[in-house]
Parts: sequence; structure tokens; C-alpha cells
Amino acid sequence: MPQHIRAPRYLLQILTDIKGEIDGNTIIGDFNTPLTAMDRSSRQKINKETQVLNVALDQMDLIDIYRTFHPKTTEYTFFSSAHGTFSKIDHILGYKSNLSNFKKIEIISSIFSDHNAIRLEINNKKKLQKT
Repeated sequence: MPQHIRAPRYLLQILTDIKGEIDGNTIIGDFNTPLTAMDRSSRQKINKETQVLNVALDQMDLIDIYRTFHPKTTEYTFFSSAHGTFSKIDHILGYKSNLSNFKKIEIISSIFSDHNAIRLEINNKKKLQKT
């Protein structure tokens, strides 16, 4: 079975295994698989394995922070020279309820690699309590 088909199944198993270990402060990244058709330059359909992974992410209240901040942007993190395609296979996931904790997220281009980086700025201003 090709790597791109196995990846969602593997990730689903990992998420299931660590479900009890993650909390509202957990941020998960680098999945190495597209989560939506928009994450691929060729606009291929999302396979059944990825659909199951997306349902599990939704049930765990996890969101792709980049896609939430940039719902219509087609920026990619990986270029496959073998296929001549671009993909957003790297993701940073966080809890929906913590969305206000995230200030900014962007893809940083790299000319020395086939991967681009994702930078997430966290809003670390603490609310001061009145005494």
C-alpha cells in the first residue's frame, strides 16, 4: 500500500493511543499527509482513510490551525519533484476551544529544502486579575 494511503491510518492509530495524554495545551504537528483536497495542487479527492482521520480529529475537537486562519489560501509545505505537485502535508493541530490562544500562523518558504516550515505565534498575554 502506498505511503500516502497508509499515513492517515497510522496517524489515526497514534491519535487513538495518545488521546488520554493530550489536553488543552497540546499542539500536534507534522502529519505528512494532506487533510483536504485544497491541500493538494492537483485537487485529488481525499481518500477514505483521510476522511476517517478527519472525522476522528473533529470528534477530538482538534483543528488544523493554519486552515482555520487561512480557509481559502492555497499555500503548500511540500513539493514533489517526482510528481511535479505541491501539497500541504505539514499541519499544526490544536483544540478548537484554544483558538483564541493562537495569534498568527504562516508558511515560511525555504529555498534549500523540498519542505517549507510552518510558524505559529501563540498569544501569551496573560489576563490580569483585578484584586
